[in-house]
Amino acid sequence: MTAAGLTPPTEIIDDGVIHRFRTSGKPTHKNGWYMLHTDGIAAGAFGDWREGFTQNWCSKADSSMTEVERLIHRERVKTMQRQREDDLAQRQQLAAADALKRWTAATPCTQHDYLARKGIQPHGTKIEGDKLLIPMRDTAGTVLSLQTIAPDGTKMFMSGGKVKGCYFGISKPKGALIVCEGFATGASIHECTGHAVAVAFNAGNLEAVAVALRGKYPALKIIIAADDDHQTPGNPGMTKATAAVQATGATLAVPVFKATTS
Repeated sequence: MTAAGLTPPTEIIDDGVIHRFRTSGKPTHKNGWYMLHTDGIAAGAFGDWREGFTQNWCSKADSSMTEVERLIHRERVKTMQRQREDDLAQRQQLAAADALKRWTAATPCTQHDYLARKGIQPHGTKIEGDKLLIPMRDTAGTVLSLQTIAPDGTKMFMSGGKVKGCYFGISKPKGALIVCEGFATGASIHECTGHAVAVAFNAGNLEAVAVALRGKYPALKIIIAADDDHQTPGNPGMTKATAAVQATGATLAVPVFKATTS
């Protein structure tokens, strides 16, 4: 876990059941998970629900196992995978019910400090307390999760909520649909171009959203508006946007920065 960049919990329980632990400074945000078997060949898995990260572990290399051990281990891996999928589905179902309840009870937004600072309109968002509330929907329009944005710009996703393939739509497509990362970027693009926008919320979700929308609108022109993270190693904004283009046959739009003089 440590080698993978996760801070492990203080205790590891080897009962073969999924256990959750916090990966951030907030005790209620238990996005980390692990499961461990120590009977027979010790093996397990761990990951982070929010980041979509999963890693398997085994105390014995596959090449050094007997054929019987190999078969038993592979069946155990399949069982652990089914447990993870069932647990994730249950977490997402509960989060979706809570998201819909919160979204229904929230107040339509007319103004918010974050919107004022960014110089954008609400576009159908709502207010919950002092936070801006943005619904995360699938292509059927079902609210599956929420993103909150505090007045200072701090963004949070619901614990356990589905992210992959979910987006926030601004307007209805008329000839073209632009897919981008953040809400403020999406609002700015729509207000400048008049085109419909799908906010994917992060670079890692661009491809999943683009694929889902290509399935819904097979003949529509889809444009992936990339964030050029040229100061970040690997430039995830460009890398993920390019992957989304390749997966869907979309068009890539890249920001052009004015050269600065010293």
